[in-house]
Amino acid sequence: MPNETKSTAERLEYAADARVLILNADDFGMCHDQNEGVIRGLKEGVFTSSTILVTCPWFEEAAEFARHNPDADLGVHLTLTAEWDRYKWGPVSGRDVVPSLVDERGYLWQTVAQVYEHARLDEAEAELRAQIEKAFAAGIDATHLDSHMGTLQLRADYHEIYARLADEYRLPIRLASRKLMRDQMPAVLDQLDTSGVVTPDHLVFHGPPKVDETESYWTNLIHSLFPGVTEILCHPAIARDELKTCARDAMQRDADFRYFTSDKTRQLIKNEGVEMVGFRELRDLMRGVSSSGSPSRSGRG
Repeated sequence: MPNETKSTAERLEYAADARVLILNADDFGMCHDQNEGVIRGLKEGVFTSSTILVTCPWFEEAAEFARHNPDADLGVHLTLTAEWDRYKWGPVSGRDVVPSLVDERGYLWQTVAQVYEHARLDEAEAELRAQIEKAFAAGIDATHLDSHMGTLQLRADYHEIYARLADEYRLPIRLASRKLMRDQMPAVLDQLDTSGVVTPDHLVFHGPPKVDETESYWTNLIHSLFPGVTEILCHPAIARDELKTCARDAMQRDADFRYFTSDKTRQLIKNEGVEMVGFRELRDLMRGVSSSGSPSRSGRG
């Protein structure tokens, strides 16, 4: 098992007091306005990683970007919910294969609570596996897994599936802090440690409370990063008519895009001495990839 006192940053050979940041753009593939924000965020901004919604109608645009940009740090955003009121998607397995995962119209459940009320665990695992395999089949060299709306992280039986998939595919995952996991889901943390799944040390999953507080919120957060690897997630997008008609938080997504693609933010990160990495470095650590790129333990991708 990993040494509880040794951070992921130290395992990546950073100093014990180094502040290392993964800035992840979630919801790649949701719609075109989201995709443009993510792509520009990766190319023009300070985003180091993104995660793809395989279930969504604009998945193919994200997959095309992945094929044309093989060095891009892209994971699979494992999804059991379709949260918007008028913009929906269903399971990649098909509603007849995983009937407990869908509502009466064949869409994934809207809320996490509905998933927990209705879904069968075996069907959930089958669907999540199908999403990963669909990403691979589309030519995506997945660097990590994470959980849309936290569905796989909020209940131990779902978290066990999450950990099992990470082990099987030899991919790092988004995770709450080890202290929180040790307090709330010790058996799952032991499962992750036994299989050698690598995770960031810290997770920031809340965003600004108001659009007009975007700059102050993110700036203060960057100032106060802890030593170790921190993952910050947000949803950079361009708020045009498409996004405004489907996403309740369209303007916040646009504000996050503008903040994390600004020269001011890039300079702030440099001034703070924050090191930027993606999940690929964590995947290499997990798979035992040497400087020559040869893995000591085989992995998919």
